[in-house]
Amino acid sequence: MARLNAALLLLAVATAANAEWEIRATNSESGDAGIVHRHVVLENAASHQHVVVDLAIFSAKSCALRVLDNQSGGTLFTTMAREKCLAGVNGGYFDTDFAPIGLLISNGDLLMPLKRARLITGVLSASARGVQILRIREFLHQGKVDDGVQCGPFLIDHYERVRGLDDTHLARRTFVATGTNDRALLGVCSEVSLAELGMILATRPLVDALKIQRALNLDGGSSSAFWFAGENGEAFSILELKPVRDFVAIVPK
Repeated sequence: MARLNAALLLLAVATAANAEWEIRATNSESGDAGIVHRHVVLENAASHQHVVVDLAIFSAKSCALRVLDNQSGGTLFTTMAREKCLAGVNGGYFDTDFAPIGLLISNGDLLMPLKRARLITGVLSASARGVQILRIREFLHQGKVDDGVQCGPFLIDHYERVRGLDDTHLARRTFVATGTNDRALLGVCSEVSLAELGMILATRPLVDALKIQRALNLDGGSSSAFWFAGENGEAFSILELKPVRDFVAIVPK
């Protein structure tokens, strides 16, 4: 009986944790090549906290992913329009000299090699195999990659949220995720902790009929940016607060 009561208590705690964040409003708009912009408002009733998540959802069958080097320091808004992209976000980390931290491959050119570091444990890659989020050890066994950026930490792995993420520091977050049915997404979230973002992505149905297999944190805070080209020609944009070194963009195949 004691074991049964303990199991029921754990179940109740887990259920309550999953129920903390609830979707309060959603809105979607379509773009070219089947891409969709989804705007989601969530509320944590316990903490009276609201967050806003913007997603660019696409199929790897009709769209491709590109990593754009931004050594000149241009804005996401101007770069996406100039390169005729469908959507995009800021990319990976960079140092005080504006040099990339970790792997950076753009249009087949290796601009920075892999770096071994505690937090940048994943690589977002685009190749003939499609869009993939890989552990460093997995990436080392890959063949040719057209575009790639190293970042982290992982938020979701094998459909489960990653445990042990920081739950104290609130900041704007940018992320990328791969899911079922050959779909992937780029996203940005208003101020949350890494642990909260992992929980939201793992437990809330932000996208219909899509379960996230893997999600990787990109550079956040003042670097966070999001851009989407709507069908009506009016772009939706969340601006970065400082120049960033590279962008991750969705383009038609």
